[in-house]
Amino acid sequence: MTTMVDVARRAGVSVATVSHVLNDTRRVREATRAAVLRAIDDLGYTPNTLARSLVTARTRSIGLAVSAISNPYFTEILRGVEASALEAGYGLLLADPHDDPGHERKVVQLLHERRVDGMIVAPSAEPSEMVGYLTRRAVPTVFLDRLVGDAHDQVCADNTAPMRQLVEHLADRGHTRIGLIAGLPGLSTTTERVAGYRAALRSRALPYDPGLLAGGNSEAAGAESATHQVLSADRPPTALVTANNAMTIGALRALGDRGLRVPEEVALACFDDFSWADLFTPRLTAVAQPGREIGAAAVRLLLDRLAEPDRAPRTLRLPCTLVHRSSCGCPELPRGAAGARPGAAPPTAPATEERNSPVDGRNAP
Repeated sequence: MTTMVDVARRAGVSVATVSHVLNDTRRVREATRAAVLRAIDDLGYTPNTLARSLVTARTRSIGLAVSAISNPYFTEILRGVEASALEAGYGLLLADPHDDPGHERKVVQLLHERRVDGMIVAPSAEPSEMVGYLTRRAVPTVFLDRLVGDAHDQVCADNTAPMRQLVEHLADRGHTRIGLIAGLPGLSTTTERVAGYRAALRSRALPYDPGLLAGGNSEAAGAESATHQVLSADRPPTALVTANNAMTIGALRALGDRGLRVPEEVALACFDDFSWADLFTPRLTAVAQPGREIGAAAVRLLLDRLAEPDRAPRTLRLPCTLVHRSSCGCPELPRGAAGARPGAAPPTAPATEERNSPVDGRNAP
């Protein structure tokens, strides 16, 4: 088995220099670093990460706890996290909390016991037990997608302004009764998107009708039931907005069951674009979230926290893009039009950063 001594001998340097190159613990001349890396490659040397962690108290690993990994949005987040972590020399340990508070607490503890250097977590609707565990143990953590309070680093998409823009677009097309299939209660994303929906109604002087707002619990089956509920109203909506991509599938099933044509009889728009939204007939108008960028930003926040443990917590909100297609009743656009997303409107707002005050970790509204 090749050892650091063999690498040092081949490179013509000391074992200490090889260690400094591997652990980045001291500045080494570029020519020397190149010689060491060439020797490592020539000899096929593999560093002993367990031994290294005993010396540095770091494992160069990040724990990632994200539910619904099969959801295209969270898949994009995972890609962003993985690429940025690998670029920084970190590996990932992945767990799925299943959006269950009890299970969430268990998987976070298991990741912590694996001695990860820090964690990135998409919290459930009731995260207090998990947040308390991490806070008491001072585990460097970044929360993504859903906010948990100002005491922690966190990154998410802007939710309120894009939802407002989406609903205002439908109102500007003449719809006065616009329904919303909302997400799981308790999630900051749900609260903020409902706020955007209601802000759009006020901006267009449309009355708020509680009968047009139903909870789909952020999943397809719940959205299917919720869509049937709002369509059964005495005065059903002529336009419908779904608050995530999974609920869009449920809403489409319910509309199909009732034989309602989109957009001729009910216009449809969704928060959360996904790769096959352009393949439906009609093609789905949607708010596109920057999932990969959110994942990358979470890694940057965590690395900053590891480098400066006492720095003030930060909240990053990244802008979304409104993608105009035809399910809202807009004229059909040719596939592959100019731009990365056909018919894409400019981002709803620039990225924002908030310096948080050290308050408790309750779920933010």
